[in-house]
Amino acid sequence: MLLRDLVDVSRQVAATRSRKEKTRLISELLLAAEPGERALVAHLLSGRLRQRRTGLGWRGLQSLPAPAAGSELEVAEVDAAFEAMSLLSGPGSAGLRTAAVADLFGRASAPEQAWLRAVAVGEVRQGALEAVVTEALAAAADVPLAAVRRAAMLAGGATYVVDDAFAGAAALEAVGLTVGRPVLPMLASSAPDVAAAVAKAGSGVVGVDAKLDGIRIQVHRSGDDVVVATRSLDDITHRLPEVVAIARSLPASQVVLDGEALWLAADGRPRPFQETASRTASSALADSVVTPYFFDVLHLDGTDLIDRPARERWQVLDELVPSEHRVQRWIGSDVEAAAAFTAEVLASGHEGVVVKSVDATYDAGRRGSAWVKVKPVHTLDLVVLAVEHGSGRRRGWLSNIHLGARDPSSPTGFVMLGKTFKGMTDEMLAWQTERLKGLQVSDDGWVVTVRPEQVVEIAIDGVQRSSRYPGGVALRFARVVRYRDDKTPAEADTIDTVRAHLW
Repeated sequence: MLLRDLVDVSRQVAATRSRKEKTRLISELLLAAEPGERALVAHLLSGRLRQRRTGLGWRGLQSLPAPAAGSELEVAEVDAAFEAMSLLSGPGSAGLRTAAVADLFGRASAPEQAWLRAVAVGEVRQGALEAVVTEALAAAADVPLAAVRRAAMLAGGATYVVDDAFAGAAALEAVGLTVGRPVLPMLASSAPDVAAAVAKAGSGVVGVDAKLDGIRIQVHRSGDDVVVATRSLDDITHRLPEVVAIARSLPASQVVLDGEALWLAADGRPRPFQETASRTASSALADSVVTPYFFDVLHLDGTDLIDRPARERWQVLDELVPSEHRVQRWIGSDVEAAAAFTAEVLASGHEGVVVKSVDATYDAGRRGSAWVKVKPVHTLDLVVLAVEHGSGRRRGWLSNIHLGARDPSSPTGFVMLGKTFKGMTDEMLAWQTERLKGLQVSDDGWVVTVRPEQVVEIAIDGVQRSSRYPGGVALRFARVVRYRDDKTPAEADTIDTVRAHLW
């Protein structure tokens, strides 16, 4: 398949809000692809490369060769080029990667160049999320959607069961949980407080788990072979030998566990999230130990448990994993008691709780009402320092805003804390495009610098230390609440106020 055909469909998918139309477009492209390239086409059309790491970023893709007048690039060629880049390492690899980028992008047309750059850095904005690709695959292969969903959960995503879907329903049914192959993790929706979460979970009796501020891990053990995977299914086994050792110590020959990994301080309280993240992103350090805490078990010694109700899985977990490696859990129906447990969890330094239905199966890869997270929400009044041109469905609008706090020590009076485009409605995007164009100081084609005059209210889950921004901190899960025309920049929060939210 030619790349231009895929890019054209990606553009059409981004241009429509209709889920039905997105599904139709993707389905038709899958049918047009050769059987051997359908899985690759689905992967690229979902806005992701097959390669998890290529060594490319916006900086390395800013200066590209002139686009080709015409292009005959095929998707298989593109995949092979990125695969070759992903394998480069050691002395001289930067130069080789630059040359490879010049060769690939020099053979691409202008629309193809723009799309290749976006997919390389994970910035394809087209609304073709996992659920849409799943529906399109079911339609293209003419198989039950439920069968595709279940197979996708167990295989790690819809793009991994494309060939199974086209082979028929029987092939999809044969896809099962395989010890050693991570599955998509079950996810939680949100509620403002414990009472609302209990009501949303829809059960008189619920489990309330401490929500630990670590990294999600899924641990697979078969004999002495252990795999530790992240929420995004990256293999980090070699970075967490202490987790591997604990998994091997359990009285089981085969097991799949879901949980969190934390780096604890000397007093037993959790260290800041970014410290755990940094520790788990590199090889083990002699003076740091990451502790696993498990809250679910999906398989034990030849028996899949994902279709069992949570209360049964928790009983198996309690019998298998010692208490020091289990997440704190309260079970009951008294909302006031659940709220009291939540207060204890927060006082211990954790970020909140997850309220869980005791009857729910493990719905891998799905976010529903069976798990509901409750976390304190903080808001800050910050100033817009710059804004980025939108891409995909947001093309033509100014989208991702750069946020700053007041800082008397800064020459400009403000210090940048991060960026966000979360929480913006179409109406808000249209308003901010007009408003911020009126404040424009410069435009380099990607970032529009503006006069620091517009205040915006931002909801955050917390603040973490970061060397990425001048203020030494970054916002966690920042999203726009509203623009504050009733406040002047002089009334925005200071960097000291922001630092008071440090975890």
